[in-house]
Amino acid sequence: MYNSKIFLLLSLFLINSIASSKADSGQKCSNTSSLVGFESNFTMVRHQLRGHLKILDGCSFQVTGFDMLSGSSDVVFWGTVSLNFSDLTSGFPISGQRLNQTAYKNASFSVQLLPDITWDQINVLSIWDIASTSDFGHVTLPRNGSDSVSDSVHTVFDNCKNLSDNYRVRWNLNVEENWIEIGLEAAAPTTYYMAFGWANPNRTKELMSEADVTVASFTEEGRPFVDDFYITAYTECKLSSKDRTAIGVCPDVVYENSKNGMMVNNTRLVYGHRRDGVSLIMFRKPLNSTDKKYDLPVYPNEDMRVIWALGLMKPPNENRSHFLPQFHGGPEKVAYGHLVLNVSEKVDDCFGPLDADDNEDQELIIADTEVPLVVTTGEVLHYPNPPSPSKVLYINNKEAPVLRVERGVPVKFLVQAGHDVALYITSDSLGGNATLRNVTETIYSGGPEAEGVVANPHELIWVPDRNTPDQVYYQSLYQEKMGWKVQVVDGALSDMYNNSVLLDDQQVTFFWTLSEDSITIAARGVKKSGYLAIGFGNGMVNSYAYVGWIGDTGKGHLNTYWIDGKRPLNIHPTNENLTHVRCRSEDGIITLEFTRPLKPSCNQNDKPECKNIVDPTTPLKVIWAIGSKWTDDHLSEKNMHTVTSQRPVQVLLIRGSSEAEQGLQPVLAVHGFMMFLSWGILIPGGILAARYLKHVKGDGWYQIHIYLQYSGLAIILLGVLFAVAELRGFYVSSLHVKLGIAAIVFASVQPMNAYLRPEKPANGEDASTKRLIWEYFHVIIGRGAIAIGIAALSTGMKHLGERYRVENVHDLSWVLIIWFLIAALTVIYLEYCERQQRDRLQGRNNWVLGNVEEEDSIDLLSPNDASARKGSQSSGVIEVQLEPLNR
Repeated sequence: MYNSKIFLLLSLFLINSIASSKADSGQKCSNTSSLVGFESNFTMVRHQLRGHLKILDGCSFQVTGFDMLSGSSDVVFWGTVSLNFSDLTSGFPISGQRLNQTAYKNASFSVQLLPDITWDQINVLSIWDIASTSDFGHVTLPRNGSDSVSDSVHTVFDNCKNLSDNYRVRWNLNVEENWIEIGLEAAAPTTYYMAFGWANPNRTKELMSEADVTVASFTEEGRPFVDDFYITAYTECKLSSKDRTAIGVCPDVVYENSKNGMMVNNTRLVYGHRRDGVSLIMFRKPLNSTDKKYDLPVYPNEDMRVIWALGLMKPPNENRSHFLPQFHGGPEKVAYGHLVLNVSEKVDDCFGPLDADDNEDQELIIADTEVPLVVTTGEVLHYPNPPSPSKVLYINNKEAPVLRVERGVPVKFLVQAGHDVALYITSDSLGGNATLRNVTETIYSGGPEAEGVVANPHELIWVPDRNTPDQVYYQSLYQEKMGWKVQVVDGALSDMYNNSVLLDDQQVTFFWTLSEDSITIAARGVKKSGYLAIGFGNGMVNSYAYVGWIGDTGKGHLNTYWIDGKRPLNIHPTNENLTHVRCRSEDGIITLEFTRPLKPSCNQNDKPECKNIVDPTTPLKVIWAIGSKWTDDHLSEKNMHTVTSQRPVQVLLIRGSSEAEQGLQPVLAVHGFMMFLSWGILIPGGILAARYLKHVKGDGWYQIHIYLQYSGLAIILLGVLFAVAELRGFYVSSLHVKLGIAAIVFASVQPMNAYLRPEKPANGEDASTKRLIWEYFHVIIGRGAIAIGIAALSTGMKHLGERYRVENVHDLSWVLIIWFLIAALTVIYLEYCERQQRDRLQGRNNWVLGNVEEEDSIDLLSPNDASARKGSQSSGVIEVQLEPLNR
């Protein structure tokens, strides 16, 4: 028992020693700083930041009642010397604590300073976003023993009451000094008014009538104002045409400009701002006004009925000098309402900051290709990302507006902001040449040359493409934070891509833009579906597929596959190098986009994706499929397509801007048929006519020969012109084209050869040397043309199959072979018949009646003259030669 007590005491001693040593080794906080005990509210700058700060000791402070909309992951506590631009941006973190990417709602926490930071180094304590170099809110610390903080406007009130989901009233009460300070806060457009006031206590219905209200809003220049109003009727303020008396919802000064030498507008503006789409206007009014006619007394310790409303504000015009509220409209408790309020009772039911649906307060300019954007500079009034520089960029006379552009649509800037301002479009939110801050940035357009003055503006044209991010910035190259955001939205896909074509059945549109070593592709369906797939290949089997679908969370997905069969097990995921991948659904219609290299960079060529090469000079066969659902896990028959293309469509990628080929098969079919008609029927038929029809009386054989040869040659030339015009050029690259040119040259020589034909010698005379040479030349060229033409037809069929992947080219090749085999057998048969006839003629009674064979002295170019000569010869004496029979 005794030993156990000793052991326990020793343990406690050791634990205390360890704790003491750890405490001694940590940071020692001193309370000697004059700032210990200092308290102040944060000044709101952005993100609806509110809170109360209290310095606890020399190395820590406490934050209570903290509200803030979520920022980036780099929001920290920041220390600076002063609030000017250069000091704020060159400040330093004072704590390791980061304010997470979440909304803070009435939070409380303590913050420890970094070990090497003291209060003497900090004049301004800011909540700072490092990512955007932005001040969300700050507290200015007193110096030189002063407890006052100069020029600080606080947005924290003693009380807050929710009037609706997006409208609040805040107030501070000072009964001794006879005033109430009210802050109206609403997540509403800047063109809206906020009305709040007291109902006449004698009324039990129609509470707005005879009510004393304050109307707060912003001018067109963004300046806050308040006016004291009195309601005499449920109408907008009107002046009687007879006695000029006012009726309706009118300012007090409209009813009576002064009373007993005192102004009747007893409401005074304290402060107002627009932050993150939320309006806040603070004003002070007396509890008991000297104006007993239009102002109602506020009894601080009594329950009183108050009324409120939100609605559009009508700006002044030529006939009136006041802003007037329009009818608020909308349902009760949303656009207007009333409640009982005791202003002396502590109320705080505003939990967390207001979050506007549209938190972008800046002017929005939508770029128009017809109207250039004029870029100038001007003074800072409402720069959206404090701290603000000394001057900012103005576009079309608007201070740092949000600029919205469309991908694929040119934007024209006229830069006339001075020689010290060079415009550029950048990925950096600060500008001013990020490389000087050792930060990387992407520059999309502009640079040092994009500077000019009014007399000589610089024209800068920028075309955002599909790879431009959704948000970039226009800035000056020489100074930080002069510009603001550029919203990049998708235009029509036809604007974003150079080329497009409707695929088979016109249910999917295929878009593409070709670059030096890559291709950017998009596909969009024309009706709702669960997924959209496009593939490269003759059909689903042995194709490379790109499938885009929307997941259960609403996020778009795009995967690649190699398909070697028609079952789910034959769909194999691949690992292609895709960039700028997007898949989205609009009204159920899916659009997928991606960029891929023309030739995959693979170390292992045995992978299927390594063979997925896109050759711009070769037509790309594209197929498509759509279905109700897709998943990259556990594919089944239910995941397969429901509608597919009936046939592949061939796309000629290298054609040029906005041009596409929806299959070259019709062109090739016409070209091939014309060449087959010439080299397979007409020209061979002409040769056969000259060879085997000379026994026909007259010049019939000659007419057939000429007509068939010239017709064949004309069709050949027409087929060539047809193909050249359709292919936009004449390319001597393949064996088929080379053989075709040779065949055409041989065929074209024959008419010239016929024109130069020497005359045939008369009967009994020997042929001249020229005649013999001509006959050999004519026969060799003709038969050579036929041989080369047939070879061109054969290589054409092979070229069709290899280059354009026509599925039935094998069958067509066999048909061509069978045709020429039949022709060859026909020629053999005719030659056999010719030989038999000659043998019979030579075996007759050894006498010849005239000339058995047709006279071959007919002029091929002058058939009529030849017929005349033949007729004259037949009118003479017929010579008969009798020979003895020696058998």
